[in-house]
Amino acid sequence: MPDITSLDNHCDDMVGHNAILGHPLGVKPSGNALFARKNLRVTIGSFNLLPDELILILLEFLEGRSLLHIGQTCKAFYAFTRAEDLWKSLFIGSPPASFTWKGTWRSTYLNLPPLKTAILDCSTLYSDALHRPFYCAHISLGPYITNIPSRNEIARLPNLSPEEFQEKWFNTPFILTEPVKEWSAYKNWTVESLLSEYAETIFRAEAVDWPFKTYVEYMKNNSDESPLYLFDRAFVSKMGLKIGRPDEEPDATYWPPPCFGDDLFSVLGNDRPDRQWLIIGPERSGSSFHKDPNATSAWNAVVRGSKYWIMFPSSSKLPPPPGVYVSEDQSEVTSPLSIAEWLLGFHSEARRTPGCIEGICQEGEILHVPSGWWHLVVNIEPAIAITQNFIPRAHLSAALDFLGNKPDQVSGFRKDVHNPYERFVNNMREEHPDLLEQACEELKKKTEGKKRKWDEIIHGKTEQEGAGGSSEAGGFSFGFGDDGSDVEVP
Repeated sequence: MPDITSLDNHCDDMVGHNAILGHPLGVKPSGNALFARKNLRVTIGSFNLLPDELILILLEFLEGRSLLHIGQTCKAFYAFTRAEDLWKSLFIGSPPASFTWKGTWRSTYLNLPPLKTAILDCSTLYSDALHRPFYCAHISLGPYITNIPSRNEIARLPNLSPEEFQEKWFNTPFILTEPVKEWSAYKNWTVESLLSEYAETIFRAEAVDWPFKTYVEYMKNNSDESPLYLFDRAFVSKMGLKIGRPDEEPDATYWPPPCFGDDLFSVLGNDRPDRQWLIIGPERSGSSFHKDPNATSAWNAVVRGSKYWIMFPSSSKLPPPPGVYVSEDQSEVTSPLSIAEWLLGFHSEARRTPGCIEGICQEGEILHVPSGWWHLVVNIEPAIAITQNFIPRAHLSAALDFLGNKPDQVSGFRKDVHNPYERFVNNMREEHPDLLEQACEELKKKTEGKKRKWDEIIHGKTEQEGAGGSSEAGGFSFGFGDDGSDVEVP
């Protein structure tokens, strides 16, 4: 990493001046410019013709030294070049071999101690693009996680039997309050206890691979709008953990609750896709709206802390959650806002949307995410969790449909595992032929149902009416009835 700290030292004489309340440089939302007598933005010359968002995009093409030089030209550009996302991208694009986290991406990239970071008065600069990330990084989560309407509340149960899950709960989110409390992980894990044992262990946190001690430093001292989320798929081997029921594995750290039954992906053995992750993060960290991969279901167990969940069923009759945009084939999902921005802009609408359910999974509890459900999750406080994806018997047909008909969206398999759909079907035929036959029959019925719906739309009649049958509908008919079918029209 280049030694460019000297380029920032010309502002050392500003250090120690009173900090501006609110944004650290005093930047205000753009609406304040309407009644302002002075606006620092005029000092950027011809760039004043460009919107703030475009200026930030242009600055993304520069390396660190150039950003510092531009920041020296005027206070306005200094504020623009202090945008944390610029320095985060530089750091991730060219990570140093060793570093010490210093509270911000800019200070860490430049290796600047906090007292060497200049604080300039930019209180007459008005920019939503600069102010909003700071605001979103500090909003209270309280208004969004409280007063959940009773109709939206996620069901809470002490425990479930495999039979109850299979008969009633396989397609419904719920929270179990008891199983996790038997785990060794629940009894013994804290951030401090993990730090004492795994300080030097490298874990994946989104786009970086850091020793756990470095991530904990970041976790305890950052002001990111979207904090890095430690989300590691290889934690079991890295930490040398044992998994299994206590009667089978006395030293087990955790085990899936029996109610979730067999994970049918296990027929692939070592060729199965990624399935289990350790999740650690500070308050406000989390995942924006998504569905779990390969049409799998999942459980998410909170070992420490607590998490807020908001979820929506997936259906061809229902749009995606507010603020989420999906391509026609559903291969591309765009949620352009941070979690905080989504809460600010769409939470009220989402809470009123049919199908919305919400809940808080507390320490020692476990939440079920059914196959195909949209979900957003955010840590209410620093949290440790374990999650695992699985294919229950009730969703085997969905997994077969996904693997067979959406091969470009299949994920999590090693590169040397070719044609995972064929492997899965062959292994299921050997180990669970009856389940495979039943799932294939379900898929066949769905396919036939789609064809019937298509025929109704195009011809205004069903197959049973035949070519000579009479129908008063005629032409196109977009009425699908109220049969509850979730099939999609091809």
